[in-house]
Amino acid sequence: MAITHVLLDIEGTTCPVSFVAQVLFPYASAQMGSYLQRYRNDPEVKELLLAVDEAWRNDNNADAQALWQRLRVPGDVPAEEAQTAYLQQLIQRDVKLTALKDLQGRIWKYGYGSGDIRATLFEDVPAALQRWSEAGFTLGVYSSGSVPAQQLLYGHCQTGDLTGLFSHWFDTKTGIKQSPASYTSIATQMNVKPSEVLFISDATAELKAASEAGMTVLFSDREGNPERDAGCFERISDYRRLDPSDVIKRHATQ
Repeated sequence: MAITHVLLDIEGTTCPVSFVAQVLFPYASAQMGSYLQRYRNDPEVKELLLAVDEAWRNDNNADAQALWQRLRVPGDVPAEEAQTAYLQQLIQRDVKLTALKDLQGRIWKYGYGSGDIRATLFEDVPAALQRWSEAGFTLGVYSSGSVPAQQLLYGHCQTGDLTGLFSHWFDTKTGIKQSPASYTSIATQMNVKPSEVLFISDATAELKAASEAGMTVLFSDREGNPERDAGCFERISDYRRLDPSDVIKRHATQ
């Protein structure tokens, strides 16, 4: 079975972890309070904050519980101030809460639009994406960041707008990235068999799930990534010479 689709993670795969940790997260944290105050009456934001409160009530983290007792139980702190504190805590803990990711994406939209933020991809990535697209591969993204946030990142990077190179976008609304069912669902939505998809990520738990679903996988080994042990997976650190078709051929001969 030939590879026809390339599915890519973002952080640590096409974009340095440092950009997310040192630029995007601090910007969202700093802007969260003013954003919630400005849009607290927006119906969509209200819905997201209901989900945030639900997650907060059920959050077993000791710091989250202490924050709830201090800010929500007395009831003398404005709701958006309390929610801001919890959301900032989630950002610090790097919790993959869908409602948080949605709110972050909305804040980043302003940051990209105002010129405060410009995404930095690994040097080899833009040309590789262009080459794969021109070679006929269908490109997709699967990231814990919301789809709008993904599109903003690829739409405002050092080489311009690359969103046109991608045909599919997936986030945690599809399912958690450590579950094989998520990758089966993605293949179905792309109208291909899992065996026709090459998935690249810097997280071995995600590669294990994708592999169990039937996808071919590669471990992204980039400088600055927190996880550098590829385990049983083939690693890649530069896409300049990567031909997705060759990966499945190599695996077939092993």
